[in-house]
Amino acid sequence: MIRVLLVDDQRLIRAGLRMLCEPAADIEVVGEADGGQAAVRLAGELCPDLVLMDLRMPGMDGITATQRILAERPSTRVVALTTFDDDDHLYPALAAGACGFLVKDTSPNELLEAIRKAADGDTPFSAGVVKRIVDSAVRARASVPTATLPKLTTREREVLALVGAGYANVDIAERLHLGVTTVKTHIASLMTKTGCSNRVRLAVLAVRSGTTTE
Repeated sequence: MIRVLLVDDQRLIRAGLRMLCEPAADIEVVGEADGGQAAVRLAGELCPDLVLMDLRMPGMDGITATQRILAERPSTRVVALTTFDDDDHLYPALAAGACGFLVKDTSPNELLEAIRKAADGDTPFSAGVVKRIVDSAVRARASVPTATLPKLTTREREVLALVGAGYANVDIAERLHLGVTTVKTHIASLMTKTGCSNRVRLAVLAVRSGTTTE
């Protein structure tokens, strides 16, 4: 069971998210917070597995709340859920420790899958966000020489290319006809071999090294 804390200053949004989550047999909404301060307090009291975090709220915003929650409970997964799909919200959320970034026009099924992916250690992003991160990072490093990869297996290169293209673990598994657990093993190996601490850095490395997929 995935224990979820909903954080949004709009009651109607929280009600909608609760109605969406409650029918799912593997997801339990354990609490709601209408702002950052309440989110930090409830995260400590309720120990959720995952927090769906609005970013722009009166008082303590979602960025600060994310930082404080993860400082106290590093194992908590925080997914930003926001109306604002722009770099001014994306990069601060990631820097604060959010493991995913979704916009509020995400479909109900995509949101539920994102909750499951995040709880399972994956990094869910709305369509186009990973590509934007990678493109921005590559442009910012235009003067840096092409990255050189360590020795990788053929399968690891295939997985790396798909990470660079923005595919989630489930999608990579389907394209390569692998189990999701096997994909996770390959990604863990890639992080160890390349020194990348997260999926976004792996994606940037894939592009900078010329490891691409059709």
